[in-house]
Amino acid sequence: MPNPTDAVRLSAPEPALGVGVRLSRFAHRNARFLFPAPAAITVALIIIYPVLYTGWMSLQEWFASSLTLPKFIALANYQQILTGDPRFREAFFRTLYFTFLAVSVETILGVAMALLFNREFWGRGLVRTLSILPMMATPTAIALVFVMMYHPTLGVMNYLVSLTGLAPFKWTYSSRTALYALALVDVWEWTPLIMLIALAGLAALPREPYESALIDGATDLQSFWYITLPLLRPTIIVAILFRAIDSLKTFDIIFVMTQGGPSNASETINILLFTQAFSYFNMGYASSMAVALFAIVMGASLILMKVRRVGW
Repeated sequence: MPNPTDAVRLSAPEPALGVGVRLSRFAHRNARFLFPAPAAITVALIIIYPVLYTGWMSLQEWFASSLTLPKFIALANYQQILTGDPRFREAFFRTLYFTFLAVSVETILGVAMALLFNREFWGRGLVRTLSILPMMATPTAIALVFVMMYHPTLGVMNYLVSLTGLAPFKWTYSSRTALYALALVDVWEWTPLIMLIALAGLAALPREPYESALIDGATDLQSFWYITLPLLRPTIIVAILFRAIDSLKTFDIIFVMTQGGPSNASETINILLFTQAFSYFNMGYASSMAVALFAIVMGASLILMKVRRVGW
């Protein structure tokens, strides 16, 4: 026979839970969302919002120096970039040429330095440490040093050139040599980065293929061309990817040394963008250039990642 006390206990409602207990249970059930939430919100505010705002501003016509509000003009800024602005077109090809020139030389020199430092010789640690010092300094400081070194009459570069019997160069003071002089600064500063990445890749290569090649009588050049280079290809592509992204948006050394001159000979997209935004105060058009630069960097990155997967 059922106990009346048990029936009363079963029919009685559960006591109300306190607010603290309910919040604790809610937090426990949704911990996988709550814990990353502060970081996700911070990233959204710092990164995502400026990107969205730049994209929205690129669809407006607005001069920061005027008192009028932004005017929505849809894709007119992009149409002007593609068809009506020869200055942007020249800056686009100049940016690609500067990136290709700098990254190509950096890759060749960086891989060569990595092959050198991968061998045992006396003082290797000291020389390797000294070789990475250029990328430790800030680009602005390096640019200021090279401004003095490139001076046509007082700079040390023309003194070194004169020792070889050549005529003095104008370096950044001539529209014909300015871009090459800037690329030389970039190469001097960032070749050690590719060297470090390639050196890490060389340290991870297996030894068995080299032992087999040695038994088969392969020379050092053959071992490099048929073993080292194919195995090192993914690492080299990663190094090129990092440097290509950085070179496409180079701003500091160009702005400090030439500000895009002389005669716009070193004006890249970043310099033109800065001029439009902070010299002409054309914020809408400058925002469309920023979006275009982002698309160029993204496209170059996707191409290099595709090359890394399928090979060259």
